[in-house]
Amino acid sequence: MAAPSTPAERPEGDLTLQTVAFPKDTNSGGDVFGGWVISQMDIAAGTCAAQRAKGRCSTVAIEAMRFHAPILVGDLVSVYTQIVKTGRTSITMHVETWVRRQRTGELLRVTEGDFTFVAISSSGVTRELPPLD
Repeated sequence: MAAPSTPAERPEGDLTLQTVAFPKDTNSGGDVFGGWVISQMDIAAGTCAAQRAKGRCSTVAIEAMRFHAPILVGDLVSVYTQIVKTGRTSITMHVETWVRRQRTGELLRVTEGDFTFVAISSSGVTRELPPLD
């Protein structure tokens, strides 16, 4: 595992999704299930991609996924998204998940990864991104 965030570090990007981790989200070890975390990150990234694409998008790749620390039941989970590259049809963004520990108030980066989406039409065919406003 990579080193946890330091107190001087702050989330990068825009706050896109925020939720609380519940017991139903845990794995057999009692920590929040990694698949649940990736799902929250994909929802946030998809929301950001759809806003940029002004319409429907589909996840095509998740790269460089890193888990730095576990998420605990009761943590306030915040997902931040930052577009780092766009192509003709694609959007790549860096996604970070941070938690505010319920018991201590400590702020920690717990996961990060790079997500790529393509803009698609209503029929599911790849389409070009619209120009920025």
